[in-house]
Amino acid sequence: MTDLETPVAPPRAGPAWRRAAPALLGYAAVRALGLVTLAVWSAARDKSAHQLLSARWDSLWYTRVAELGYGYEVRLPNGDVHSNLAFFPLLPWLERAFAAVTPLSHADAGLLVSVLASLAAAWGIFAVADHVYGSRGGICAVLLWAVLPVGIVQSMAYSESLFTALAAWSLYAVLTGRWLTAGLLASLAGLTRPVGAAVVAAVWVAAIASFVRERSVPARTGAPRWRRALTMLIAPLGAAGYVLWVGRHTGKGPLGYLDVQAGWRNGFDGGYAFARFVGDKFTSFPSALAGLALIIGVGLLVWLYVICVRQRQPLPLLVYAGVVTLLALCASSYFGSKPRLLLPAFPLLLPPALALARLRTSRSAWVLGGVAAASSVYGAFWLNGSGPP
Repeated sequence: MTDLETPVAPPRAGPAWRRAAPALLGYAAVRALGLVTLAVWSAARDKSAHQLLSARWDSLWYTRVAELGYGYEVRLPNGDVHSNLAFFPLLPWLERAFAAVTPLSHADAGLLVSVLASLAAAWGIFAVADHVYGSRGGICAVLLWAVLPVGIVQSMAYSESLFTALAAWSLYAVLTGRWLTAGLLASLAGLTRPVGAAVVAAVWVAAIASFVRERSVPARTGAPRWRRALTMLIAPLGAAGYVLWVGRHTGKGPLGYLDVQAGWRNGFDGGYAFARFVGDKFTSFPSALAGLALIIGVGLLVWLYVICVRQRQPLPLLVYAGVVTLLALCASSYFGSKPRLLLPAFPLLLPPALALARLRTSRSAWVLGGVAAASSVYGAFWLNGSGPP
């Protein structure tokens, strides 16, 4: 085992909020830099940063659900049907709730939810990384998540921040033996995005592993068997409930949600469409460079996951990160959205976070500061260009 793969023994002194404060302050600073850069860039192009964050792409669909409920759809000239049933309900429910008790519009309520959820996500990521590798590893993990090239999505009225917060805290609850909390948060994650299945899988595998350990080495596991069994029942209720409701609403049965996704040309094809997309890049020299970059990017993801396994990360983290990555790469959806779909896979950041934690503070600060600056520029350029789908 190399130095990179040796876990850091985490100290446990101090209140939770005080331990997380440096990570949250650093996260807020990175997000503020990204927003300021976006505002300046957008103003120079006579665009509204506020509109880019709250009233374009998926944000509009969530807002329509919050305002009008489900049933809105757009029929495209090629016959495709884009239905707002594709969007899970927790974010629009929260938008509606905040708009009802504040003067905010539904769109601005979505931004407020994202701000609060992104801070909760950062705290959850810190809690998980701190539990496994200590506070320095936790701070570096949060900052790495903040400086991802598509990190600006964390500040948009999208569901990524909300989902990541629920997923991170559910995983932390599993790691610390709070089974019913883990199941409830997993169920809420399932009401947020289809990839909530990854959180459910992590909870289920952890519970099953605990049962297996009990049979092989009789001992107290810290929670009664009935509590873990109940957690396994609760965890999938959110996703299953919404999918079954969509099937009944559309009259197409339990799998009606798949038809809704097919109208958006979304589905799971094992990565065939993505592989074909990458292969098509090699038909000419300029696009071949993009194809090569995509192959390197996928290889980097696989390499990070292998390191996670070699580091012996807790099983729930490995299952969660593996399922999120698999669903992102093997979906037949718009290929430009894949970096955004990978945003919740924060356990993949733990290996580089551990490496940064072993550097001197000044050196890691320079590295993270430089990446944060580059990320803020890219985020502004991205949203003022093609933007996230």
